[in-house]
Amino acid sequence: METKLTQLLNIKYPIIQAPMFLVSNVAMVTEAMKAGIAGCIPALNYRTLDQLRAAIQELKANKVEGGSFGFNLIVNKSNIKYKEQLRVLCEEGCDFIITSLGSPEETINQAHKAGIKVFCDVTDLRFAKKVEQLGADAAIAVNNEAGGHRGNLSPQELTNQLSQALSIPVISAGGVGCKADIDKMLSYGAEGVSVGSPFIASIEAGVTDDYKQACVDYGEKDIVMTERISGTPCTVINTPYVQKIGTKQTWIERILNKNRSLKKWVKMIRFSIGMKATENAAKKATYKTVWVAGPSIEHTNAILPVKDIVKKLTV
Repeated sequence: METKLTQLLNIKYPIIQAPMFLVSNVAMVTEAMKAGIAGCIPALNYRTLDQLRAAIQELKANKVEGGSFGFNLIVNKSNIKYKEQLRVLCEEGCDFIITSLGSPEETINQAHKAGIKVFCDVTDLRFAKKVEQLGADAAIAVNNEAGGHRGNLSPQELTNQLSQALSIPVISAGGVGCKADIDKMLSYGAEGVSVGSPFIASIEAGVTDDYKQACVDYGEKDIVMTERISGTPCTVINTPYVQKIGTKQTWIERILNKNRSLKKWVKMIRFSIGMKATENAAKKATYKTVWVAGPSIEHTNAILPVKDIVKKLTV
């Protein structure tokens, strides 16, 4: 399965274990590398810079031939830790950085000086061309089958558009739960795939067994979009609790969001409350089950080690 992505990262299979808030950890990425793929962790999964630095050092010690590791950076103003996180990543070193939600220009400049490749999340051709001009090493095409915050275009439409217009590799993100899905994405012009939701139900994932089992018990038809988590539409499993609270903003939230002077603060408060609820559901036993996942959990039928999930995706 040699592609431009396998060549870029020196990996056996053209797969990135996607960075997932609260879920991804060193154990998952270590097993991903051993299985011949790349693994990525959101820098925001670490509360302090010392914890982030320790994670990088552990992954460097665990790295094996045929695998690679990276970190995801939120590069807009909502991440007040961004510049310090970037500094630590460049000081310690990693194979790649994935940027999300903002201009990647500073990250690309600093990371390239440190010999780190930069891949950028994009949802349309306009932004993809911008990141290519800024020097990105690849574009991650976030389509409408991705888990969490997703794009608007289908995997085929977005991947076709980008692969035909860009000179840098395109990595398809969303809608991959088995090898047939990977083959399909490659046929659309992708050089690799970013896979998240199937790895939630891994033994190594740092979430509750209830969350993992939900990815086994529920399927594609149970994934819904909600505005109640971060203020931005996000895909979650349609648990009884999600059904109870609803997926649309309340009338008060809608009114406040239309007020220009208040909109920013309302969104920040909603994001903070939503992320705390999501964290509690992922890490603790609670009836408030807000579990983020994508439709690719349709192919998840057991809680397995990362190595076995990779095998399902490649054999």
